[in-house]
Amino acid sequence: MDLENTQSQMRKGILEYCILQIISQGACYSSDILDRLKQAKLLVVEGTLYPLLTRLKNGGLLSYHWEESKSGPPRKYFEITESGALFLTSLSNTWTELQFAVEHVSKSNPTQ
Repeated sequence: MDLENTQSQMRKGILEYCILQIISQGACYSSDILDRLKQAKLLVVEGTLYPLLTRLKNGGLLSYHWEESKSGPPRKYFEITESGALFLTSLSNTWTELQFAVEHVSKSNPTQ
């Protein structure tokens, strides 16, 4: 088994949830999202983030607006939509259930 591949797949599985959590706290520029993910030790590169943001936008979970930058070109800020907030609530419930299941399996003694 390839440990790195398994770890990578686990991170990818939770990435969408983490991105929606970040954006739900307020409009975000893509580099802000990358910074937050890096702070959380979820090392993500731009080549992974941008397609995910596009997919979430195309799915109606995110919208964006442009803001002028004090230095450089205008910046695209992402915001969560109402559908995105409902989707995030469902993901949060699933995350809670998964946490419980993993903790239960990790601590269970099958002989009791």
